[in-house]
Amino acid sequence: MAANGGDTKKQRLDDPPPSRVLHIRKLPSEVSETEVIALGLPFGKVTNILMLKGKNQAFLELGTEEAAITMVNYYTAVTPQVRNTPVFIQYSNHKELKTDSALNQRAQAVLQAVSAVQDGSSPSSDAGIVELAPPPSPVLRIIIDNMFYPVTLDVLQQIFSKFGTVMKIITFTKNNQFQALLQFSDPVNAQQAKLSLDGQNIYNSCCTLRIDFSKLVNLNVKYNNDKSRDYTRPDLPTGDGESTTKDHSLLGKFKMVYTVVVIQAFGITSVLLSCRNPVRSTGVYGDVQRVKILYNKKDSALIQLADGNQAQLAMSHLNGQKIFGKVMRVTLSKHQTVALPREGLDDQLLTKDYSGSPLHRFKKPGSKNFQNIFPPSATLHLSNGIGEDDLRLLFSNTGGTVKAFKFFQDRKMALIQMTSVEEAIQALIDLHNYDMGGNHHLKVSFSKSTI
Repeated sequence: MAANGGDTKKQRLDDPPPSRVLHIRKLPSEVSETEVIALGLPFGKVTNILMLKGKNQAFLELGTEEAAITMVNYYTAVTPQVRNTPVFIQYSNHKELKTDSALNQRAQAVLQAVSAVQDGSSPSSDAGIVELAPPPSPVLRIIIDNMFYPVTLDVLQQIFSKFGTVMKIITFTKNNQFQALLQFSDPVNAQQAKLSLDGQNIYNSCCTLRIDFSKLVNLNVKYNNDKSRDYTRPDLPTGDGESTTKDHSLLGKFKMVYTVVVIQAFGITSVLLSCRNPVRSTGVYGDVQRVKILYNKKDSALIQLADGNQAQLAMSHLNGQKIFGKVMRVTLSKHQTVALPREGLDDQLLTKDYSGSPLHRFKKPGSKNFQNIFPPSATLHLSNGIGEDDLRLLFSNTGGTVKAFKFFQDRKMALIQMTSVEEAIQALIDLHNYDMGGNHHLKVSFSKSTI
């Protein structure tokens, strides 16, 4: 099992069995020990590290084999990156990492500092060695740069909760920048989140996280609303939810968070009339609740998603994409919900309720699907599939051409590359949740990787 970050080196026929020692390749030449350690911190204690900077490689030893397996499985679905560069992670042939402390002095010092922080003790100090200081606070100050899309409080909670229990969040605008204060239950969790997330993008090529420790050690939250939340006090009032200062950020332009988007595919009528295609394409970015094709404008539809963030994601990723040679236009609707027709009123079956649909990807809180939301791409991720020949034939029958195919090692998941993004969108619409027989359904989503 390996987590492939665009690696072109031919893999050995016999991959190493699971080990708590991981081999990391294709690292940037200027990478630091701290950045490599940060790859493993969310999954457990890092017990050793060996840097091979001349080869752009490193070995990372975790405390348990289970932690290493969890790390490899996670980075199989999400491409591991260091300084925005994809890296390659796989199990090492070594079951334990034995290093010469004299030759690996700096890496060992950084590891010792991180271990001390994780254990809650004070790291020792050696002259000339730069070490990590213990985290000063459980509260992080977060600044969002290049915020082309709104970032909600719920999005922050979803991202940061991977590193520990998020207790409180306060969002605000300062110096024309969207900022947040986020409090963990433990300073060590804040340290891990800062090491792993500082400089990362929330969305593709935008919404960059700039993270520092706050001087505050506890947040005082008065209201639970879209600007602040105390997860330990669900009884707090909502307040008016309005900021006391004028909001000059992009978020301020989207004060009303709509759950309904309008999709228009100019010149396409049959595509939308089935009520199926909008659900499949939009459902990659949220759980579709209702669809209404407009009576007097049948090339347009209203689609209601579970929340405003999902509607925003659908709009940002699908607007301007092509389907059947036509460009889709996706905008936020003024409607908060899609109304169902009154009982007995025939609306030509133009409205349909999907609130109980089995296609929902995000119904389960903390689902790994939240981590696999990517823009439309020519490469699709498949799971619950069958043999390669059958899958190639299945996807060729959608009207496109299969350019490349690759199984993951367990052969339960695969990547398939079409010749264009448009072909991939059509294939996803046709084949997501396709009945493979034996109570198995094919799962299709856009992939960040290439073959």
